[in-house]
Amino acid sequence: MSKGKEARGKPAATLGRVQGVALYAGAVLGSGVLVIPAVAAELAGPASLVAWGAMTLLTLPLALTMSLLSSRFPGGGGVSTFIGKAFGPAASAVVGWTFLLAVPLGAPLAALVGGAYATAAFGLPPGARPSLAVLILLLVLASSYRGVGTVGRLQVAVVVGIVAVLLLAIAAAVPDVEAGRFVPFAPHGAVGVGQAAAILFWSFIGWEAVGHLSGEFGRPGRDLVPAVLWAALLVGLLYLGTAVAVVGTGTYGGERTEAALALVIREGLGPAAGWLAGVLAILCTVAPANAYVGGAANLARSLAESGLAPRWLGASHPSRGTPVGALASLGLAFVPALALLGAGVFSVRDLLALPTAGFVATYALGAAAGVRLAGGRAARRLALVALAASLLVYPFLGWAALYPALTGSAGLLAWRLGRRRRSTGDTFPAPCTDERRQACPG
Repeated sequence: MSKGKEARGKPAATLGRVQGVALYAGAVLGSGVLVIPAVAAELAGPASLVAWGAMTLLTLPLALTMSLLSSRFPGGGGVSTFIGKAFGPAASAVVGWTFLLAVPLGAPLAALVGGAYATAAFGLPPGARPSLAVLILLLVLASSYRGVGTVGRLQVAVVVGIVAVLLLAIAAAVPDVEAGRFVPFAPHGAVGVGQAAAILFWSFIGWEAVGHLSGEFGRPGRDLVPAVLWAALLVGLLYLGTAVAVVGTGTYGGERTEAALALVIREGLGPAAGWLAGVLAILCTVAPANAYVGGAANLARSLAESGLAPRWLGASHPSRGTPVGALASLGLAFVPALALLGAGVFSVRDLLALPTAGFVATYALGAAAGVRLAGGRAARRLALVALAASLLVYPFLGWAALYPALTGSAGLLAWRLGRRRRSTGDTFPAPCTDERRQACPG
């Protein structure tokens, strides 16, 4: 048991390889699996299957780079930790706040998307969508409050459920798959495949989130890389299988695109099985939210301990050791996002690009750190490919590409304030390190 964990009244790290696979897979397998296979098929036709295979391979260096660095530098800071080692504390603050400020937007958005899909699948009135979204967010906040063991167990259960429902949907679609649905193979040419690939990149965002939980693994050096490899294989096969089911049954185009997977399930198993799509929607929302909220809370505490965030974000539960200050702050931050979206001030589409931009920027900076900190030639090549992939996608973000500059400025301001006040002896916020843990409030 590490000294820091003892000081927090925290039990020994409880996450292992199985939980690692579930956390990585769950962070990536979000609500996008419900609609993106159909969106990609609409853009590229059957050739979207090529885009799925290509993006699975292209994002693997991203996943491996994140896991390699997390295994070498485990801790709640995640990406910000090894960026700090590569480029200094200012860069650490920039990327830490960029990731942290993306979650209060991203988690409510994902919860509302999943809630909308589940509401339609269960035949509930539209007014039930916000309630489902709130329940999902409360569930993941409660999971993180109870501790990393609960986070890991919940994630394993949720991912097992996702895999079971997706495999059932794919199997149910097999009798309805027709060879003629794959001809013409590329009706929109290479341009369509490229457009589909750009959309599919968003389906593979999530590899960076688990890094903030790397300090909770008993053997991060041995478990994180195998976990990400197994998760990448699982995610790639499930995405590809779902895409084959959607394309092979012709369940895309027009209004069918928005409910493609639900239609596949209903056509394969009958109308009564439509509720499975609702279950899948909730599971696919809980899984990434569980990983991101837990990771963001650990990151916020790490930033506070490093003097890069207000001290109250570093408050831990006296017996559980969970980051209660950060969790309470995240819960409060979810409220305005839910309110604005619920009131129709902004649409999901309007805001979705903002957290996405934050996560892609985190990828790019993390990959750049991987190039600098690489332990060998192979690791450096992986990081270079990951960096190139992130930079290639970044221009497609449009105006949202400016959002990380805004959130990064908040991190830079926090770093400058912390440095200035430490130089004058007025620590704001005081670094709540393991050595002075007892002097910290909360």
